[in-house]
Amino acid sequence: MESSNHILIVDDHRDIRDSLSKYLAQHEYRTSAAADAAEARKLIDQSAIDLVVLDIMMPGEDGLSLCRHIRQTTELPVILLTAIADDTDRVIGLEMGADDYLTKPFNPRELLARIKSVLRRTHSLPPRSAPAESDKIHFGKWTFDVAQREVIGQDDVAIPLSTAEFHLLSAFLERPKMVLSRDQLLDITSGRSAKVFDRAIDNQVSRLRKKLEDDPKKPTMIKTVWGGGYMLTVEVSR
Repeated sequence: MESSNHILIVDDHRDIRDSLSKYLAQHEYRTSAAADAAEARKLIDQSAIDLVVLDIMMPGEDGLSLCRHIRQTTELPVILLTAIADDTDRVIGLEMGADDYLTKPFNPRELLARIKSVLRRTHSLPPRSAPAESDKIHFGKWTFDVAQREVIGQDDVAIPLSTAEFHLLSAFLERPKMVLSRDQLLDITSGRSAKVFDRAIDNQVSRLRKKLEDDPKKPTMIKTVWGGGYMLTVEVSR
């Protein structure tokens, strides 16, 4: 990881923006700061940003809405800041694609550690394939309807996907025929919100296989790579 990574801090409190910018600069990060979502959008479009530190509670467009926009239009990792200890915003933020979160007040050293960890993980992930030109992706005998969050079989019967299944299938379709470890799948689908020894990915893969495979006990589409993780084996077209 290069020490000159460019961090965008988005917070409506000037003292937080200024103090974090100064602290990160002391650790050889380049920083930009935005007081609201509109300013942040401009900086993201105009600058080479590597990671966004984003406050959830802001006047006007809030951080969750901006997080959704960032995830839909870029590959930038996002760390959310929230003043609410309630898990609701955290869960919503992670479902929208945030990579990590911190509850205010926090120690800047902890934020620095989270930034380093997220950048290290995201830099190690296999690259995604080209973005879809439509909302429908074809793989094997299935069609993935992104907008409706469902898969459609050759019999035109649609099967709905849970949020976890949707993110997991999206991860496989964005990286077909690439071995993805459990840790990488956790990073891609949940921003490492699960515990290190959580078997959530195995359970999610099992549920997805039951919906997609002819014989879930002998999967041919989502294969287990022993010692590695999982791999989508079929061709993907858009």
